[in-house]
Amino acid sequence: MNEDEEQRIAPERVQLEKEVAAHPFLIGMGDRHVRLLADCAMRSHFHASGVIFREGEAANRFYLIVHGKVGLESSTLGEPIRIEEIHDGDLLGWSWLFPPYAWHFTARALEETDAIFFYGTILREYCEKDHSLGFELFKRMSVVMLRRLQAARQKLISARQTGNR
Repeated sequence: MNEDEEQRIAPERVQLEKEVAAHPFLIGMGDRHVRLLADCAMRSHFHASGVIFREGEAANRFYLIVHGKVGLESSTLGEPIRIEEIHDGDLLGWSWLFPPYAWHFTARALEETDAIFFYGTILREYCEKDHSLGFELFKRMSVVMLRRLQAARQKLISARQTGNR
């Protein structure tokens, strides 16, 4: 890498670290952990109606939604049922952290959506080496996971009772 490339990349890296640290899901996380997260991060964009990932596929990443809206869907009863909508400042994808590393829902952009993408496979390795990082992420993701599972349960019960799919 030449000097011009280094000068261009360094400010982009600093800006990405700031964006990671400022995201509501990660507010208050220590600088060392933010740097490790930024090592695995890049910006991403999804067009409206685009599928981000599908239920049952390998889960090897997660996203922090910066701006936009994503629908989580389950096809447990045959046809897709919208479980939850994820908005600015929320986390998308916790399955990368828990074996068997498969998506529990399908995620679809409901509008143009900007996010920060994280390589979960690399981050899992970081968590194995730095258990404090793993514990911090686990605590934060557990809150999201429980909320989403309860929302899914309620939607599926409601759909079954009303016969609406």
